[in-house]
Amino acid sequence: MSENLLQPNKTAATPEQILHWLDWKVIRRLDGILQGDYRTLFYGDGLDFADLREYQMEDDIRHIDWNVTARMNHLHVRQYVEDRDITAWFLVDLSPSMGFGPLGRPKETVLIDLVTTLSRLLTRGGNRIGAILYRNHIENIIPPRGGRIQVLRLIRELLKESEEPVKTSTDLNLLLNAGLNTLKKRSLVFVISDFISAPGWQKSVSLLNRRNELIGIRLWDPREVELPNAGLIVVEDSETGEQLRVDTSNPIFRQRFQEAAERRETDLRRTLKQAGVDLFSISTEDDLVRAIVRIAALRKKRRR
Repeated sequence: MSENLLQPNKTAATPEQILHWLDWKVIRRLDGILQGDYRTLFYGDGLDFADLREYQMEDDIRHIDWNVTARMNHLHVRQYVEDRDITAWFLVDLSPSMGFGPLGRPKETVLIDLVTTLSRLLTRGGNRIGAILYRNHIENIIPPRGGRIQVLRLIRELLKESEEPVKTSTDLNLLLNAGLNTLKKRSLVFVISDFISAPGWQKSVSLLNRRNELIGIRLWDPREVELPNAGLIVVEDSETGEQLRVDTSNPIFRQRFQEAAERRETDLRRTLKQAGVDLFSISTEDDLVRAIVRIAALRKKRRR
């Protein structure tokens, strides 16, 4: 089969075409780089104890049970439910600001590729995935199931256009509270968003992380951090429709814009750090394979 596959246009592609392209151009490369070992990407700490087994070279030394080791004269590690199966949830922000980015690859397109890739990797290992989709209201809750059909269903739902016009600004508190109310047992939870939101969601993210293993993935575009010098332009708020004429050639204005963006990111990282949540960033200009490998390396480093 030819490997010269063009990335499908998300507005016209079927879920099968998107999954096929990602299988060939992303997941196969990840298999080669990570050699099929996704433990550092998906597995964390604090899940339920299940069993004991002899130590293997790739095991985390923090899971060694020294009492059993002393009795058996061989290293033994505690095996957790995470080592056997995972129920993973995707809390997905599909608010209008996710449509920002370069033509053909806005943040929403990166989101679809990322969620599909992680879903495929998880279900391929026999795990179950579910999702809560937010478009400034809770649009859909997809119960967790396994298998390729579940991945295709998730892609199909992600590709749908919103049936209701957006009338309010993004409030991640609604998405996080939906997770708190929906998740009945400890799960691996990915919160995928640009985190451009009204304030007040800090308590919800802390509670959600206390009951689950939470990973935050921030999608962003470089133009949200540093304005290009494009002269006088009209910018529009993607949610309220409010328009504003700005002079991007003004160095003082560009500097203030950049400083405001840096403050938002600093506040976001501080908030999630206080909640004990890992935060990773993926740009619209990033190669998805390199971004996922980077996340795996950082999680492995933090586990150590």
